[in-house]
Amino acid sequence: MPSLSDGGSVLCFETKERSSSFRGAEGFGEREREIEGFCGIVLKFVIVSMLTIDPSKKNSFQRCIEDGDLVIVYERHDNMKAVKVKKGSELQNRFGVFKHSDWIGKPLGSKVLSNKGGFVYILAPTPELWTCVLSHRTQILYIADISFVISYLEIIPGCLVLESGTGSGSLTTSLARAVAPSGHVHTFDFHEQRAGLARDDFERNGLGSLVTVAVRDIQGEGFPDEFQGTVDSVFLDLPQPWLAIPSAGRMLKQDGVLCSFSPCIEQVQRSCEVLRSDFTDIRTFEVLLRTYEIQEGWIQSATEGNESYRITTHTRRKRQCISSEGNGENTEKASVTSTVMVRPSQEARGHTGYLTFARLICH
Repeated sequence: MPSLSDGGSVLCFETKERSSSFRGAEGFGEREREIEGFCGIVLKFVIVSMLTIDPSKKNSFQRCIEDGDLVIVYERHDNMKAVKVKKGSELQNRFGVFKHSDWIGKPLGSKVLSNKGGFVYILAPTPELWTCVLSHRTQILYIADISFVISYLEIIPGCLVLESGTGSGSLTTSLARAVAPSGHVHTFDFHEQRAGLARDDFERNGLGSLVTVAVRDIQGEGFPDEFQGTVDSVFLDLPQPWLAIPSAGRMLKQDGVLCSFSPCIEQVQRSCEVLRSDFTDIRTFEVLLRTYEIQEGWIQSATEGNESYRITTHTRRKRQCISSEGNGENTEKASVTSTVMVRPSQEARGHTGYLTFARLICH
C-alpha cells in the first residue's frame, strides 16, 4: 500500500483524469502526487494541508469581547438572545443584572456573573446560534437543512454563490462563512424593506464584505447577466422556482450545482420538469432531525423482583447487603447496575421542505 510522507490530509484520489466536479480551495495549501497503485494504475492524490497558507486570515469576530460587539447571551439551549455590547449598559433577566463593562476584555465563551450570583455564557454569533436568535421576517431554514445544502452544493472557500430569496438571512449567514475568506454571496429579494433589514444584520455580524444584498424579482427578471457563466452554486427559495431555473442555468459554470427549496411536492414536480432540459443528476431529499433524551439511572437485577432497595453511593456496580433473619449474618440481597437510558424525544420537528439538487450538463 503506498504511503504519503509529505504531510497533510488526503482529500480525494482520482484516476489520471481529474473529475470536473472537484474544486480546489483557494487559500489552502494544495498539491498533487501521482502514485502507482495496484495493476499499474496511476492514481493522482490531491493533498490539502489543514492549515491555511495566509497567516493573516481572521474570523469575522474577535476572540475577546470588545465594546460594540454583537454577542449571543446564552441562558439555556432554548433561551438565547443577541445583544450589542455597550460600555455602561446593563442586561436584566431572571438571573439578575449583568453589566456590559464586566464582559469587555473577556474571551468569547466566558461565564459571567450577575449581581445576584446568577450566570450566563457570552458566545460568538456563529451562523448556528444566529439562526436561533434572528428576527423571523419569513420562514427560515434550520441547521439540519442548511448543513445539507452547503454540503451538496459543494461550497468551499472562494466560491461564488447566488441566492434568491434572502428572507431572514438564516441560510445566507452560513453561506457567507462557507465561502470565506475569498468567496462571495450575492443574495436577492423582491421585498425592499426585508432586503434592507437583512443587509443590516449582515453588517452587524461582520459579514458585510462577504455578502451583497440586492432588490430584484428573480422569478420575473432572472439573475443579472453580469454573473453569466461565473457562478459555482445557486440556491432558490421561491414560490415558483421553475420560472427562475433557466436563468440560474445560464449563471452556472459548467458542472455547477443548483438547489431549490420547496415546501410542497407539487412545486418539486414542476421544477423537475424544467430541470430535465439542461440539468442532470436530479435528486430530491427531505431532511428530518430526530433528537434523543439521555439520562443515567439504576436498574435492579431481575432476581430481586419488585422489592425495595436503597442506593447510598454512585459506583458503576454495587451490592446491597442486609441482615438475614435468624443469625444476623450479612447476605448478598440484590444487584443494582448503573446504565445510560436513551429514548427519542417526544417533541420533534416535522416536515420543513424538499431540497431538490441538480447539476448543469457539460456541453
